[in-house]
Amino acid sequence: MNWYEKLNQYFPIEEMKSKEHMESLLKEKGDVYYKDEGEHHVLMYAEFDTFLFIDYVYVSAASRGQGLGHKLIEKMKAKGKPIILEVEPVDYEDTDTAKRLHFYQREGFKHAQSIGYTRKSLATDEPNQMEILYWSPDDASEEYIYEQMKKMYEEIHTYKDTEFYGKSYQPVDEVLTLDEDRESDNILDSLNETEKA
Repeated sequence: MNWYEKLNQYFPIEEMKSKEHMESLLKEKGDVYYKDEGEHHVLMYAEFDTFLFIDYVYVSAASRGQGLGHKLIEKMKAKGKPIILEVEPVDYEDTDTAKRLHFYQREGFKHAQSIGYTRKSLATDEPNQMEILYWSPDDASEEYIYEQMKKMYEEIHTYKDTEFYGKSYQPVDEVLTLDEDRESDNILDSLNETEKA
C-alpha cells in the first residue's frame, strides 16, 4: 500500500486532498510542503518561515502505542515554530476522534476556541466543521494562529483547486472566522469532563 492509499483509508473523504493535489504540492511547492514517510507512518506537513502546519499524520495500527506519534511530533517541535493542525470535533461514536484528541493533549496542544473553521467539502458538497489545535514554543496568541491558518489555507488547501477538482473551495474569509466570544466548548476540556463522569 502506498503512502496515499494509507492516508485515504484512514481519513474521511471530506478531509482528503486528491492524490494529484498532494503530488503537485510536493513537486511544485517542495520548499514548503513535505512528506515524512516510514514503514509505519506517513506525515504530510507544510513548513513556513513562521509556523508549521500538520496536514496529515498516519501511524499504522500495528505500531500504535509504541511512541512513534510522539517522536514525529517531537521532530516537528524541534523546529522551534508554532505547530497548527485541524481535527474533527469529538464524535463519541467514533473512538478514534477521542483518541486523536487525547494524543495531542498529551503532546501539549491547545484548542483555539476563538477560531471557527467550516469548509464545504468538494467531495460531498456538505459543510465540514473542524477545530484548530496548536502548540507554540512562545505562547502565540489565537489571533496569530488565525493569521497563519489563513495563509496556509490559501497556499496549501486551495492550491490549484479548480484544476484538481473542477471547482474551487470557498474564499478564506468564508471558511475561517475569529471571534473572541465564539461559543465553542474547549474540546480538550470537555474530553476530560466526559471521562470523569
